[in-house]
Amino acid sequence: MNAVLFGPPGSGKGTQARAVCERFAMAHVSTGDLLREAVADQTDLGRQAQAIMAAGKLVPDDLVGGIVRERIARETIANERRSACGGNERGILFDGYPRNLEQARFLDACLQDFGTRIDAAAVLEIAEEELVKRICGRRLCSNDPCGGSYNIYSMPPREEGKCDRCGSDLIRRKDDNEETLRERLAVYSGQTAPILGYYEEKDLLIRVAANGSVSDVRGSLLSGIAAKCGV
Repeated sequence: MNAVLFGPPGSGKGTQARAVCERFAMAHVSTGDLLREAVADQTDLGRQAQAIMAAGKLVPDDLVGGIVRERIARETIANERRSACGGNERGILFDGYPRNLEQARFLDACLQDFGTRIDAAAVLEIAEEELVKRICGRRLCSNDPCGGSYNIYSMPPREEGKCDRCGSDLIRRKDDNEETLRERLAVYSGQTAPILGYYEEKDLLIRVAANGSVSDVRGSLLSGIAAKCGV
């Protein structure tokens, strides 16, 4: 089975994606990872993407689509080998792809070529103001080896501005500011809303409230995918 996972910045999508892949034995395929792998492997498409990114430009849809298709082909071959050895096939969880309707339609056509399809599309939903608190309230220990992480709204340090673990100053990442976050959320909303409608029309969409605890969100997400896919 194959699925797509959507979620705005700060929704916990990365954490939940790992849980989905573990529960349903899926390969986690994200656009960023695919591009980095293609560049590292120096495939033809990877070299093209590398030149475009080096110039500070966005990799065009057709090139990203080609790299996605290559990964689907590799997973198909791997599944054939697993089946030949009596093993179970592995599906794919697409994370960060598709980003627009054209990509969604391309992905459907590509999977169809390999005899498979998208079985579920899940979206983590959370109020924008809650995301602002999550991201803009985040504080990290300035002492890298320590790894202390806090939130001034939900998990503040005992002493303001100081790490509980080592006493070092707490810092805020440069991009953890409201202006940057709201710009990212606006882009996400503009790109994602039409795609959600596309999957909703196909009766594949699962809406998951992401404002609860990590475990509560995980439970809702996993049960929703299991119910949608009949597993």
